[in-house]
Order: sequence, then C-alpha cells, then structure tokens
Amino acid sequence: MIVCVCNNVSERKIRMAVDSGMTSMAELRDELEVGTCCGKCHACAKRVLRESLADVRSTQTIMFHPNAMAA
Repeated sequence: MIVCVCNNVSERKIRMAVDSGMTSMAELRDELEVGTCCGKCHACAKRVLRESLADVRSTQTIMFHPNAMAA
C-alpha cells in the first residue's frame, strides 16, 4: 500500500527501513522523505513505523549467558 503519494513511499519501504535500523519518523523523513510535502501521510506512516518496530522487537532473540549474572 502506498503511504505517501507525494513521494511514492510504500508501507513495504517503511518496513524495510525499520529492518535496516531506522526507529523514528525523523529518520524516515530524512531517508524516504515521507511526510515532507503535504503531510497527510504522517499519521499512517507513524502507525506503520510503530507496527514495524513492534514486529522487530517481538522477533528479536534475547541471548542469555548463564555466567553473566555471576560477574
């Protein structure tokens, strides 16, 4: 789905940006130029960003080393 019509930014592009390490709307604006023209896409882009961040966080594996607490 296209999120930002002015700059042709899709939901997929936002998700890929989050996968590559972006975590804020400011980073998305700088890199993808989402929300820099008319601004109507800001709320939708922010929602996609939040959902993408939640997906990334839920799939991250927490590594636990048994001796880490002993130090």
